[in-house]
Amino acid sequence: MLQHFGKYLLFMSNLFSRGESPRIIFNRTIDEAILIGINSIFIVAIVSTFIGAVTCVQVSYNLNNAFIPRSTIGFMVREMTILELAPTITSIVLAGKVGSSIAGGLGTMQITEQVDALEVMGINSASYLVLPKIFAALLVFPMLVVLSMFLSIAGGYIAGTVTGALTAQEYITGIREDFISYNVFFALIKSIVFAYLISSISSYRGYYTSGGALEVGAASTTAVTNSVIAVLIADFICAQLLL
Repeated sequence: MLQHFGKYLLFMSNLFSRGESPRIIFNRTIDEAILIGINSIFIVAIVSTFIGAVTCVQVSYNLNNAFIPRSTIGFMVREMTILELAPTITSIVLAGKVGSSIAGGLGTMQITEQVDALEVMGINSASYLVLPKIFAALLVFPMLVVLSMFLSIAGGYIAGTVTGALTAQEYITGIREDFISYNVFFALIKSIVFAYLISSISSYRGYYTSGGALEVGAASTTAVTNSVIAVLIADFICAQLLL
């Protein structure tokens, strides 16, 4: 573990040595942002909407005390969504989709010697291939988390009103009650941390793949596993430090 951690730190430092021109990095970052962001909107939308709906239904099921106002359901859906469900669950989903894609793509380039070809041409392959992926993840992950927040709260609204758990006015009153804007800032900070961890760990696993197609699959699996573990640990650390 310590060997991999040291190798990972050296890999991160290598990204900024003999870096490519800012124009090339910018153009590649936009391309990667489209691949990471646009192609992930559908899965994020589906997961977020149903998480909000399920949260609303389950909170309503457990909130059966007549002395507790039904607007509390909307309040709890909002708090759970902003503080935990939107940034963490979205990042775990993206770790599986984006992380495996990054590791698989870099691993394939490594075993087909495309990375070596870039080095022969005098290009820092780590900087050219990996740095745009990290910048793109840092750019689009907060956007996807904001989308997840909105759709999750909207899913709770739809589920609550359709099932009759509470009225639309009660739900809106709940999501407006005691709103703390810092919680949104906290969620965005977590999304940036998660974006860096997922993109960098997946890139590291893919970049150092050796062997054949079997090893590429193993690298993708390891990248997803390590990314999810790193996200959960970072989630706890961020909560301890920032809340």
